[in-house]
Amino acid sequence: MIVRTWRGWTRPEDAPAYETYLMKTGFAGYTSTPGNLGVHFTRREVDGRAEFFLLSYWESMEAVRAFAGEDPSVAVFYDEDDDFLIDRERTVEHYEVFASA
Repeated sequence: MIVRTWRGWTRPEDAPAYETYLMKTGFAGYTSTPGNLGVHFTRREVDGRAEFFLLSYWESMEAVRAFAGEDPSVAVFYDEDDDFLIDRERTVEHYEVFASA
């Protein structure tokens, strides 16, 4: 199993609207891709910003590529992300799960 992580930041007052937007875009995109095993979308406020940390779980790197494209290290963005995000990771991290309970 592969874990894919990404972070983005909004102004705190934009966080609820970004959550709604993420559910329509990223959550739907992740969960509708064959090979996706689940997602966790998290949020916290720190240093005056709302930080979003997304974790997704995949059967294989081939499944990740089906979602992200040929270079899976590049983050996937949607049309209105610029309306919400004040900072973002342009790349993502992938981890191979070797133990789980």
